[in-house]
Amino acid sequence: MNGSHALSPSVAPSLDEFAIRAEAAYATLPDELVHCVEGVIIRVDDFPSAEIEDELELESPFDLLGLYQGVAMGDKSLSDTPSDVDMIFLYRRPILDYWCESGEDLQTLIAHVLIHEIGHHFGLSDDDMERIENTIDTSNPEDASIKHT
Repeated sequence: MNGSHALSPSVAPSLDEFAIRAEAAYATLPDELVHCVEGVIIRVDDFPSAEIEDELELESPFDLLGLYQGVAMGDKSLSDTPSDVDMIFLYRRPILDYWCESGEDLQTLIAHVLIHEIGHHFGLSDDDMERIENTIDTSNPEDASIKHT
């Protein structure tokens, strides 16, 4: 792990601290990607809701690190009736569990999950998402603003 963002897996960040890390990960994304997700809300929760668990037939709430909820960009139409706001959920407890098991840098892991959820929103390939991940620097992130519950 690197820099001031390295934590011991024995010291898990609170929901507020995790949201700050998610904000920092968002701040490292390339401008062209950030510009494209204007209006998409990024939300941090401890776990997916019971409804999401049922809908996705999860064996455990720890099975889901993040979720894009809404209509994917490729499926939207100007004639569509506006529905709920598109949201990207980051699930703190499953991400922390994965972090403890893997030993990966937490900031890098949060950025990875965020990029993959945005990637699903835009229908990006795994290669595209990997290229984006390789261009970001999570060692010195900035702050932004994300809603959490």
